[in-house]
Amino acid sequence: MSLSNGQVQALSPIALAYIGDAVYELFVRGFFLTPPCRIQAYHQKVVSQVRAEQQSHQLSKLTPYLTADEQDILRKGRNASPRGPRRIDPQIYQQATGFEALIGYLYLTDPHRLTELFSYVDLTLTDSL
Repeated sequence: MSLSNGQVQALSPIALAYIGDAVYELFVRGFFLTPPCRIQAYHQKVVSQVRAEQQSHQLSKLTPYLTADEQDILRKGRNASPRGPRRIDPQIYQQATGFEALIGYLYLTDPHRLTELFSYVDLTLTDSL
C-alpha cells in the first residue's frame, strides 16, 4: 500500500484503527498457522487474541517501547474511540482502538517498526482477561 505522508496524516484515527484491526488480525492468523489444526480451532485461537480485552493487555506490554510520536497516535486513537459494545468496559475499548490506530499508522508509514513492535507481542497468553 502506498499512500503519501500527507494522505496518511489526513486519515482519521478511526480510519487508522480500521486498517490496524485488519493488519493485527492477519498477524495473529499467521502466528497460529502452525501447528496445523482444524479451521474451528484456528478461529477460536484468533478470536481469543483479537478481542478488545486482549488488545488492551497487549498494549500494556508494548507501551514501554513506544516513542513519543507513537504514544501521540495511540492517544488520538483512544480519544476518537466511540463508546463500543456494552459488554466491554469503555476504557478497555478505547485502549484497543488506540492499539489498532497505532498498528494502522505504522503499517502505512513504517512497516519495519511495526514488525519490531510485533516482536514484543506475546500471543502465547492463554488466560482469559
